[in-house]
This record gives sequence, C-alpha cells and structure tokens, in this order.
Amino acid sequence: MRHFGHITPEERQRLFHREPGVFTADSPARVLAAALGATLYSPATRPQLADDIVKQTTRGVVSMVLCLEDSIDDSEVVGAEENLVRQFTDLAARPDTGETPLLFVRVRHPEQIPDLVRRFGPAVRLLSGFVMPKFTEERGMPFLEALASAEASSGRRLFAMPVLESPELLYRESRVETLEGISRAVDKYRERVLALRLGVTDFCSSYGLRRAPDMTAYDVQVVASVIADVVNMLGRADGTGFTVTGPVWEYFRVQERMFKPQLRRSPFLEGQAEELRETLIEHAMDGLLREIALDQANGLMGKTCIHPSHVLPVHALSVVSHEEFSDAQDILRPERGGGGVLRSAYTNKMNEVKPHRAWAERTLLRAEVFGVAHEDIGFVELLTAGLPE
Repeated sequence: MRHFGHITPEERQRLFHREPGVFTADSPARVLAAALGATLYSPATRPQLADDIVKQTTRGVVSMVLCLEDSIDDSEVVGAEENLVRQFTDLAARPDTGETPLLFVRVRHPEQIPDLVRRFGPAVRLLSGFVMPKFTEERGMPFLEALASAEASSGRRLFAMPVLESPELLYRESRVETLEGISRAVDKYRERVLALRLGVTDFCSSYGLRRAPDMTAYDVQVVASVIADVVNMLGRADGTGFTVTGPVWEYFRVQERMFKPQLRRSPFLEGQAEELRETLIEHAMDGLLREIALDQANGLMGKTCIHPSHVLPVHALSVVSHEEFSDAQDILRPERGGGGVLRSAYTNKMNEVKPHRAWAERTLLRAEVFGVAHEDIGFVELLTAGLPE
C-alpha cells in the first residue's frame, strides 16, 4: 500500500517531486508509525464491515480501527465480536487482500486480545494490532501482557496503540506521576508500541466541555496543557520518545458559524479552487485544517478520524513540501556533521544544522511515506486530486 495510491500513476507523477513510498503491514515499526496518517475508526457492529474496509481502501485510507469500545453500546459487545470474526474471515477469503489497510481492534478488556486472536484463526494475518483504551501503567500493563501472549501464540507480529485519555492524566495533581507510569509501561514494550493516541473527547468530558467547530483542541486550554505535557514526556526526539497522534475532529457539517472562517482565500484563488474552499468551510473543514497544522506544529503525527471526509485533508497536509525537503536535505548533508548555519536554498530562512537535525530527520521520514510535492504544488492541488469525481 502507499499514500495517494488511489489516484492514477500519471496524477501522482504530476503532483510529486518524490512519490510516496510503498509499505506493507510487515514494514519496520518506524515506517508504519509515520505512515498511519488518518486512522479511520469504525464501529465493529457494521454488518458490511469487510465491504466498508475495501471501499475505504479505494479512497486512500491506509489505517483503520475497528471499535469494540465507546462507539458501541455495552449490550452490543458480544454481537460485535462475533461480527468482527465473521468480517475478518470474509475479508481474508477475498483475493488481493494485500491492499487491505493496517487494521487494529479497539478492545475494552485485556482478555479480549488473546480471545479474538484465537477466534480469527488464519484471518489473523490481516490484523496489525490492538488499541488499548484509558491507558495508565496500572490498567495498561495487563493489555500489553495480553498482547505479548497473543503474539507468541499466533506467530503474528502485533502492535499496541495505547489511548491516553484517563482523568488521572488530565488532572494537574496526578499528571506527572501518571505520565511517568505510562512511560515505564510503554518503554518495557517499546518494540510493540506503534503510537500513542490522544483521547481528547474524554479529556473534555471530565470538565463538561465540548469544543465548537470554530475551535481546535489547542483553543481549549485544559486540553492543550495535557497535549503539551504528553509530547514533553513521551514524544521526545532523543530516541526515548514515541509517535503521538493527533486528536479526533468531531464535526462533518456545521449548521451555523459564529466566527469568521479561518481558511484564507488566497491559496484557493491561486489554485482556481474557490468552490473547494466554500465546500470545506460549509463542512467545517477549515477548523480541521487549522487543527492539523497545529498538531504538526506541536509534534504530533497522523490523526484519529471518525469520518471518511477527514482522511484526505490529513494526508494532503502530511505531504512534505519541496521547501521542507530542500531544507532537510541540506541540514543532513554529511559535510554538515560538524554543525554551522546556512541560508536555505529558498533564501528565506536560516538553517542551523545541529538544532534543526531532529526536525530534518523527522521530515525525511514523513517524506518517505507521504512523498514530496513538486515545487509548484500546494495542499489545494493535493486535496482536489484525491476528491471523487
């Protein structure tokens, strides 16, 4: 699979200076963590789930979470598990399952992990891992131990994606202790922790809050402070950190807007895409685009998505610009190993080799999976190229 694999080779060649790389479920963890992109959540109760997965693949989705937790009623869990087993079996029996997205199951209890792996049988080859809710050291260790046991019994490499969403993490008086415990737990199973996911909806719930479509997670200060501390302690670029993914965007359409649209007109007018801009604003996508930009500025990579219309904006804004790529390459040239300062090839900024090295390495990893846009290609062109006819 590859990002933008759903568009034609000719269109990719037009858009990309360096095309997105090909990866599989068996690729190295560092590649998969960067490649997750917009991870689309779906309730495990959907009766045509196998068809849904195939359909989303043709629309550019490369990672999905099939949810047995908050997205379904407590009374539906047993039926959802049975449906999940049926749908995996159905999907595994189809030809060309090599293009199946990375599939994860969000469970409620550790015991579900080995049970589901056993019930999947040969279809477990389609499974990439499990999402673990309300993760703390105390609650999370049993999940990680169950994952290790299921992996050993199945012979299938399985990844964990803990969700950081517990009140203990949100509350100031217990936050550092909780983060230290999470750090100990995930470090012990470092090779199996693909990414840490932020449960911002649960954070807001603890204070009876819900951000409006005009607001990003970063405008809700109590939430923004948690994101900052999670990145501070668990997202460091010194080799001790993990990939931390962006929070969910809850809106698909807005009926009434209180604030002036945040999406600037100029890049759309330049790209002759005013109609696209109006569509994005109508569907509250301007707030989503702003939040994606803030995710990236704050060290997050990828995003939890609950609607297919969110996937393309996340991926379009994940593509490395030609300018970013040029800067990163210059910074990482072997002859720059001793440090120093140089003017960028675009002559508009200073590149300081040692301080910017970690950024450059991360940028080239993103370029490896999302590609590098041509010099004259912006996110508008990437958005419109992926839209259905």
